[in-house]
Amino acid sequence: MSRVLRRKLCATVMASALILSSCGGNGGSSTTAPISPPPPPPPPSSGKYTPPAAENLSVSDVEIIIAQAVAEASAQNLPSVISVTDRAGNVLAVFRMNGTTATTKIRAGKTTDIGLQGVDVPHQLAAISKAITGAYLSSGGNAFSSRTASQIVQEHFPPSANTVGLESGPLFGVQFSQLPCSDFSQRSMGGTNTLGPKRAPLGLSADPGGLPLYKNGVMVGGIGVSGDDDYGFDTEIVDIDNSLEELIAVAGTFGFAAPQSIRADRITVDGTSLRFIDKDESDLASNPASAPSFASVDGSSGNLVAVTGYYQGVSTLAGTTYKFENSGMRPSTRAEYANPDVFVFTNGSGVNRFPPIAATDGAVVTSPLTQAEVRTVIEEAFLVMTRSRAQIRKPLDSRAEVSISVVDTYGTILGMVRSPDAPIFGSDVSLQKARTATFFSNTIAGDQLEAVTRSVAIGGGGLDPRVTIRTQQVRDFIGDPNALTGTHAFADRSGGNLSRPYFPDGEVGTANGPLSVPIENFSPFANGLQEELIKDNVLEHATFVLGGGPDTRRRCTFVPDVVAGQNRLQNGIQIFPGSVPIYKNGELVGGIGVSGDGIDQDDMISFLGVHNAGLVLGTLGNADPAIRADTIIIPVNGEDIRLRYVSCPFAPFLDTNEQNPCQGK
Repeated sequence: MSRVLRRKLCATVMASALILSSCGGNGGSSTTAPISPPPPPPPPSSGKYTPPAAENLSVSDVEIIIAQAVAEASAQNLPSVISVTDRAGNVLAVFRMNGTTATTKIRAGKTTDIGLQGVDVPHQLAAISKAITGAYLSSGGNAFSSRTASQIVQEHFPPSANTVGLESGPLFGVQFSQLPCSDFSQRSMGGTNTLGPKRAPLGLSADPGGLPLYKNGVMVGGIGVSGDDDYGFDTEIVDIDNSLEELIAVAGTFGFAAPQSIRADRITVDGTSLRFIDKDESDLASNPASAPSFASVDGSSGNLVAVTGYYQGVSTLAGTTYKFENSGMRPSTRAEYANPDVFVFTNGSGVNRFPPIAATDGAVVTSPLTQAEVRTVIEEAFLVMTRSRAQIRKPLDSRAEVSISVVDTYGTILGMVRSPDAPIFGSDVSLQKARTATFFSNTIAGDQLEAVTRSVAIGGGGLDPRVTIRTQQVRDFIGDPNALTGTHAFADRSGGNLSRPYFPDGEVGTANGPLSVPIENFSPFANGLQEELIKDNVLEHATFVLGGGPDTRRRCTFVPDVVAGQNRLQNGIQIFPGSVPIYKNGELVGGIGVSGDGIDQDDMISFLGVHNAGLVLGTLGNADPAIRADTIIIPVNGEDIRLRYVSCPFAPFLDTNEQNPCQGK
């Protein structure tokens, strides 16, 4: 089927499904919040962290938020879809105002023929992704918005016509996380599963209009608004946008707004202040304090609408309370981990989803990771985090908070933990990072990329020419015909260097990295291999939501299976720093990924976690310096450019003045 015909067919399916979904819901609202089981016993007082207080969005809270946003949308004359989620990613309401257009268009940058650019998507999906972005990027120590996300994912940081020549955003590539195909993220299962973290239909959003929600100062969820015909990003940091979607979201957060002291504009990265919102409550056209009740707008201004796979559309819902069993994330028991600060992911019945286990790749690895080794790596990395000074948290000198994942060479999850208040997005991302570093360091990486296929449902099957050429492009670019055969150890920082539209990163007038697209084709929605591997999954899922076919399988990418029903990249790849491969006696045995704080902190926690575990165990460690990617030198315009491996911050610890802690290890 031709591309044009597929687009027309998708548009027809989308329009038809939206008409049907607009009829969903009778505007009724639940009056009773679900009863949460009691949390596990609190950790002993020796813990280094204070877990968030127990707060959640009630049904009444959700309805107030929706009504306030509807009033502003009416005042701004921009009918919109408004979504509210809890911190775990559960969709609590999707309200579609009368007169809202059917779809919004993923912004076409320099071309409409590459990646996801130019694709029409339902406002419902955009609104949910924006709400999840506000919820997942934020915590008790930082409040980030989808505008913040826009600032940190583009080819220059900060994005502006005046910053050409600067490096890319620190979280370049994070938009392709929390994917609908992720094998880690939970699915709604007809609205009965409250366990998080949940998936986002379009991944994380960089389009302004997604904000976090706080209750009594506690992070409890997010709001997302989609009403115009542009699902894009802010390319110019020096001006002030008049984003109506963002103003509508600001109105919705009245009474639930992020504390001023932890908003993104109070946090700096490399000397640059981040952005939270461009306009605030003083710019509103309505008064949220006197907004009409939800009962008065429900049925007159619009209706709750069902969104397949996310929300039933019958009534507003109460949010789960983070750290309780039914949120999917809770404190570990002493039987699980001795450290009282460890949080785990749970199945809702008290069982840790990802306890330390032995590796599953004994058929191809001489000495696979043992359960004890996995536990030690996790515990040592967690201890490094506990000592580390946070970059993106307030107040200053807070401890870093991250998620930590360990995998084997098959990509099997061998263990996952998180700190009490780590941003939720880092959970899925830490796993992406661990799998990415392990994959690109593997002997089979090149062969597997050359064997990637298209989705039968979207691309008609057969090899995917967008991906199969990447192996040779890497070999040509770095001048090594044996690249991607295990000859080099690649951390995520290394693969990220090769995934930028400028090489070296940010330097204009040079070629793109071999895993990126040329700058004239680049956009956050078309960034090269990362997007190419999962584009078909996203389109499959959008078609499913609109009633046009089955959902995408619960494993991203069409990399060949390593065993039946499993591939090595089941939640996609990640291309910003925070992971290293793990070796035993010179043999690759797995990888560790860390995410949730500054990228240098993430690098350090993963690198020193493996190093320190090696000192304890004497059986494993980081890659031999002789094979690390920073031994690769690439000539560019008469200069020799060295790839990077890890970059650890100076004076990173709260308990010592030690400098450059990764040097010589």
